[in-house]
Amino acid sequence: MRIGQGYDVHRMVQGRRLILGGVEIPCEKGLFGHSDADVLIHAVMDALLGAAALGDIGALFPDSDPAFQNADSILLLQKVCGLLKEKRYHIVNLDSTVIAQAPRLSPFVPRMRERIAAACEISVDRVSVKATTEERLGFTGAGKGIAAQAVCLIDSAVPNEMR
Repeated sequence: MRIGQGYDVHRMVQGRRLILGGVEIPCEKGLFGHSDADVLIHAVMDALLGAAALGDIGALFPDSDPAFQNADSILLLQKVCGLLKEKRYHIVNLDSTVIAQAPRLSPFVPRMRERIAAACEISVDRVSVKATTEERLGFTGAGKGIAAQAVCLIDSAVPNEMR
């Protein structure tokens, strides 16, 4: 078994859609980035890549490559999960937290979990997504950006459902 940890942050800007966990969230601002800037999916990908010692998303999907301009991060997550499969790893579980003062994310969490689970080809009960504020402290508390953290456990043993 191997543990991975991921973190990502993007700043809020006008004129961009807000995508978190593969779900579009109604908001007057979105996250700035080369791809769709989905901080939650980016943190999840880095956790998975870290657990498997396969680098990070910056190395796999560099922002200098026009192929990833406005890329759908869910599709990138599918590629990361494909790499894990090639290395014969399976995901035991994913746990993540989005740190944002606004908008309120709890109504969207079930759909985020479903999107992540589908992209990873695992059951939704293996995916946890939480949201919290920072009580108006720091850049996330001021609404200047959104951050996300993720932790995962992967295993190279054959999962129970495949035995």
